[in-house]
Amino acid sequence: MKYMWMILFLLLPLLGIAYVGWHVWTLVPLSHWFRIGLIGFGILSFFLIFLNLGRVIDRLPMGLARACYDLGDSSIFVLLYLVLIFLVLDLGRLLHLIPSGWLHQNFYTTIAVTLGVFVVFMVGNMKYHHKKRVELNLTTMKSLKKPLKLVMMSDLHLGYHNPRTELHRWVDMINAEQPDYVLIAGDIIDMSMRPLIEENMAEEFQRIKAPVYACLGNHEFYAGVPEAQRFYQDAGIHLLVDEATVIDSSLVVIGRDDRTNLHRMSVKELVANKDLYTILLDHQPYNLEHAEDAGVDFQLSGHTHRGQVWPISWITDRIYECSWGSHQRGATQYYVSSGIGIWGGKFRIGTQSEYVVATLRPAR
Repeated sequence: MKYMWMILFLLLPLLGIAYVGWHVWTLVPLSHWFRIGLIGFGILSFFLIFLNLGRVIDRLPMGLARACYDLGDSSIFVLLYLVLIFLVLDLGRLLHLIPSGWLHQNFYTTIAVTLGVFVVFMVGNMKYHHKKRVELNLTTMKSLKKPLKLVMMSDLHLGYHNPRTELHRWVDMINAEQPDYVLIAGDIIDMSMRPLIEENMAEEFQRIKAPVYACLGNHEFYAGVPEAQRFYQDAGIHLLVDEATVIDSSLVVIGRDDRTNLHRMSVKELVANKDLYTILLDHQPYNLEHAEDAGVDFQLSGHTHRGQVWPISWITDRIYECSWGSHQRGATQYYVSSGIGIWGGKFRIGTQSEYVVATLRPAR
């Protein structure tokens, strides 16, 4: 099954490149050399993804590494939308709704497709940079000394594409809320530790004026868990790995190891005191029934990004019981965040970048 998904991951984009390349060749009314260059640039951009995933860009100068990351990881989304556009045009041609001439050496169609893609991704980039503030009200019958304000987030994906300047803005947003605690549900790191270390991003986390608790995500495993742990220690982040801690004497925060670790502890093993309000940080929102069965009061997860762009959001909505937003099973409440940051191209189409401001109060 694992190898089948790997083959599909490689085969589908290659088929997409061939399909889009053929359309570009027949559509664009310019010279052979221009079209060859345009198609070659698209192919090169796509294969930069493998340099990024293979961490080859870690050996490049920082500016060039950032450009390779942005260009390569953005290309997969541009490819997706070009495939969708040409599929619609081909369907229209087959149904005789669109003249065949529109798809052959046509200047106006070329301009329309180019402008359409440009506008969609420009708006998607603007939407990515607009961070949505999500309010959440939580109540409990359990003993609580006072109402607590919690800022919760996931999937910062700090790295080549989310540099220190972005993190600085996010920290200002956190501090403006004046929270009692900050909870992060994994994937603080994108892939490589290099940008975080060279830009000393740990210093930015130290500006947060509240204790920060976090769990690991799958991307911390890609970056290297020991290196991630050292970074969190330098940043002043309380990293919980299959560990529970009591804070404010009436609240338990559990950080579960990521699903990447096949030998991680079960939720039931981690829940020790059901008399206190219990928050579970579990990066990947699989098997939500486990938190319910263990008596967890609230679970915060991330990971899905809700697909980042439409129509991938349709796929994530069908893969997960809850791929985004609030959810409830029995007495257990959940929030699956689409993330404040993002992997790859910085576009949000049909989804949002967000952080959660939750107020926990005793029930009247």
